[in-house]
Amino acid sequence: MPRALLGGLEVSLIGLGVMGMSAFYTGAGRDDAAAVRTVHHALDLGVTHLDTAEAYGPFVNEELLGRAVRGRRDEVVLATKFGLVPHTGRPVPDGSPAGVAAAVEGSLRRLGTDHIDLYYQHRVDPRVPIEDTVGALAELVEAGTVRHIGLSEASAATIRRAHAVHPLAAVQTEYSLWTRDVETDVLPTLRALGIGLVPYAPLGHGFLTGTVRSLDGLDAGDWRRSNPRFAGGNLVRNLHIADEVRDIADELGATPAQVALAWLLGRGDDIAPIPGTTRIERVTENAAAVDVRLSAVQTARLDALRPAVGERHIEPDMVTIDR
Repeated sequence: MPRALLGGLEVSLIGLGVMGMSAFYTGAGRDDAAAVRTVHHALDLGVTHLDTAEAYGPFVNEELLGRAVRGRRDEVVLATKFGLVPHTGRPVPDGSPAGVAAAVEGSLRRLGTDHIDLYYQHRVDPRVPIEDTVGALAELVEAGTVRHIGLSEASAATIRRAHAVHPLAAVQTEYSLWTRDVETDVLPTLRALGIGLVPYAPLGHGFLTGTVRSLDGLDAGDWRRSNPRFAGGNLVRNLHIADEVRDIADELGATPAQVALAWLLGRGDDIAPIPGTTRIERVTENAAAVDVRLSAVQTARLDALRPAVGERHIEPDMVTIDR
């Protein structure tokens, strides 16, 4: 597995988001034993970058990942996030120094480790100056309990202010063939400052794999049923994106997921996506995307796709983005 450099942190070019192993998606009933096997398979393939958050569950996803890496901790870049779970009685998001201190103690315990390799603020807290939050994170780096820090879904202006206090290794945000907002301001800022980009949902929450063509197959509790890009007829309006990805996959003898990931990897060597899955075969498929080569013509066809119709999150969640 090739490597990417996020600031000064080396990670596998393809990572693994483990959120869906605990909840949120169709068929995501808890099967911890299968999830552990999937994580082990990823490690066997050279996937070292594993991403979770205290908010996933909450807490149970970190606990699961902690069990999965037990005995293999030295093979792993552990990334987790804080700030969307209350610890101090403050409303969330909570970026207060007290909130940071309380959150990291719990994450270290649940992950079964003495340090976190990459620690993100999950959402920027508008009530706390980012300088105060990053100052608290810098103290964790100095203490050795955190090795590198990052932000998730932050604006370019906030990224610059945070980086001036302590270097950020990475910023995590949604980026894929149907979500390209990051290209306007955030990605140029990251590159100017030497910060890596970690795209979550690089397969469009499963849409870019071509397997979700209607809402009929989604469980009643699947959050995509209320997501604006899937709901209200927008799923059908967005199918042209999945269809073009599928056509190029057929030309290459690859899968749509591999084409979508290959396009993303082609955006720069400072980009390290974290596709999520619960299944061993999907880990194998996604990891093989590093060997898929798009022609200039195929890349241009993908670049030219019309953006997805619909906001990428429901309105209350959109309010917390790009602060």
